[in-house]
Amino acid sequence: MRLQDLIENIQNSVLKKLDSSKEFSEHEINDIAAKVGLSALKYGDLSNQVTKDYIFDIEKFSSFEGNTGPYILYTIVRIKSILKKAGTEKNYCGTHVMHEPKSIYERELMLKLSKFNDSVEYSTYENAPNKLCEYVYDLSNAYNRFYHSSKIISEGNIEQRSSWLSLSSLTCKVLETSVDLLGIEVPERM
Repeated sequence: MRLQDLIENIQNSVLKKLDSSKEFSEHEINDIAAKVGLSALKYGDLSNQVTKDYIFDIEKFSSFEGNTGPYILYTIVRIKSILKKAGTEKNYCGTHVMHEPKSIYERELMLKLSKFNDSVEYSTYENAPNKLCEYVYDLSNAYNRFYHSSKIISEGNIEQRSSWLSLSSLTCKVLETSVDLLGIEVPERM
C-alpha cells in the first residue's frame, strides 16, 4: 500500500469516529482528521519496538481508547478545555502552586510527571521512541484517573482548585512536549 493511501484510509477512519454532535466547520473537521489520523499512524509505528514486527490495524490505531495517538491527543485536548473553562471563571486564582496530594490518583500523577526527564533521556540514549510512547500513555492514564476522581472545575476550595489546575497545566505541557518530540501535532479541539 502506498503511504498516501494509508494516510487517506486512516483519516477516513478518524472522520467516522469524530463526535458529530459537536459543531465543527468543514475546514476544522478536515484539520482534526488530518492531525488525529497522522497521530494514529506515527504513534502506532513509534510505540512498537523497532526490533519487533507488528500488524498495522487501522481500527486499533485510530481508536480513541487504549494506547493510541488519538487517545493521547484527546487527553491533551481535554486538559486544554478544562484550563480554558477555568480561565474564564472568576474563582480561578492561578497561583501556580501545587499542594500536597489529596488522593492516591493525584500522587500517582505527580510521581509520573517527575519521571519526564528520565524518560526522555532514556528514550534518546537507547534510541527507543517506544519508551517515550510508553511514558506518554502512562501519564495520560494517570491524568485521566486523577480527572475522574477530582471535580476540578467545581471544587469549592479556591486553593485546592488552583493547585489542581496548576497540576493539569503542567501535565498538559509535558504531554505536548512529549508528542512534539514524537512529531505529532495537537488539534485545538476534538
